[in-house]
Amino acid sequence: MLTKNEIKEIKALGQKKFRDERRLFVVEGEKLVAEALQSDFDVVAHYHVDDIGAETMARISQLTHPSPALAVVRMPQPETADDGAPLALDPEELVLALDGIRDPGNLGTIIRIADWFGIRRILASEDTVEAYNPKVVQATMGAIFRVRIHYCDLKREVERMVFRDASISSASGTKYQSETERQRMIVYGTFLDGDNIYQTRLTKGGIIVMGSEANGISPEVAAAVTQKLYIPPFPADAHTSESLNVAVATAITVAEFRRRTI
Repeated sequence: MLTKNEIKEIKALGQKKFRDERRLFVVEGEKLVAEALQSDFDVVAHYHVDDIGAETMARISQLTHPSPALAVVRMPQPETADDGAPLALDPEELVLALDGIRDPGNLGTIIRIADWFGIRRILASEDTVEAYNPKVVQATMGAIFRVRIHYCDLKREVERMVFRDASISSASGTKYQSETERQRMIVYGTFLDGDNIYQTRLTKGGIIVMGSEANGISPEVAAAVTQKLYIPPFPADAHTSESLNVAVATAITVAEFRRRTI
């Protein structure tokens, strides 16, 4: 049986302030709780309606219609780089960079897309919605436990990793002049004035920047992009919707990168 104080503590995790203070978040649903228990995350406590009753479950749930299972999970330690050095990224790795994604459902779906396509790391600007927001967690369908999200000064992080010559990459067999040069990556971004993604050379690894729902990629981050990409409508001259949802655009973009390496 849960005490009133325990119920209060769990319910408080619906607010970002308390999640940040306690480094804890809530997952709800039998599938999500099972995913948490099977992951390398620290599950602090988990509850089932059969054990605590429907009334208590309703009191600790963040959902309008409480699910049968709920768990309190500890957030992983933030990924940091020593002495201000850039994160150690493998040039063969495909990384997503999210610039100002505000909608929890979009972020959760993007994390799920990343999981499906084998992307294990996402860089996120500090104004991107929090990954442990309950709506984000629900939308990931468990992918939150397999994809690491690193919040950072996105402009600075991307600029540190950018390889300015987009015609050269780790996939091209080029002999690099230094270890620092070897570690750099091509930075791709999606724009309405970019090159047709289906006709553009893509590398195995790189950073793919996706911009906010309302404004796209910010000018500051756009300045670090070395290859602009565009997803054309079909047919190319058709009068269609103004743009794609950012999660849909992410799925199309990542799928095209992966298709080239099969």
